Amino acid sequence: MFQPCFLIPIYNHSETLNETLDALSEHGLACLVVDDGSDALHRDAIEAACRRYSWVTLIRHPQNAGKGAAVKTGIRAAADRTFSHAFQIDADAQHDLTAIPSFIARAQAQPDNAILGNPVFDHSVPTMRRLSRYLTHVWVWINTLSLEIADAMCGFRIYPIASTVKVLDGARTCDRMEFDMEVVVRLSWAGTKTTMLPVATRYPEGGRSHFRLVRDNVLISAMHA
Repeated sequence: MFQPCFLIPIYNHSETLNETLDALSEHGLACLVVDDGSDALHRDAIEAACRRYSWVTLIRHPQNAGKGAAVKTGIRAAADRTFSHAFQIDADAQHDLTAIPSFIARAQAQPDNAILGNPVFDHSVPTMRRLSRYLTHVWVWINTLSLEIADAMCGFRIYPIASTVKVLDGARTCDRMEFDMEVVVRLSWAGTKTTMLPVATRYPEGGRSHFRLVRDNVLISAMHA
């Protein structure tokens, strides 16, 4: 039975959470928000935002463990609640939420596939961020021996829960930004096919990213190697 939920990993992005949840409210799905040890000010704001909606469940890490750890917590929580798919949406307001229906429709039509966002960037993306993505793209193509996965970094994606939990149970996976790429490669190794769908992606003026260009690219390269 196709029963998806939304999954939002969040760390100190409370200023965009209300906007995101307002946009999700029209879709009639439950939502798991995993607060990855946000600072006190953001923690209170995140809790207040989640309390506005009966369909939102807030899960908390006592301290920051990394984006990958937050996503894994959310996927296991979704499995415990018998959801079939987890639609991960990052909390930084970079992705066009009007793409949600097309992603859900494709997941329903291809329930065994991982549905990944293929970002369509506008002029706001920093040049170095755009170019640095190709480093991990090449690693993914090498590790999967395929060009099927056009982009493994986009935080707008739908996981099939059952196959993803099997991957998590069968390997020790990373806990930080590199998890986005690692889990896609491991799903491919396990036989899960990938469907890429375009999603408009922007870097909002004044927006903040927790991606650290040097540190996280080193971690990503080490993970792939």
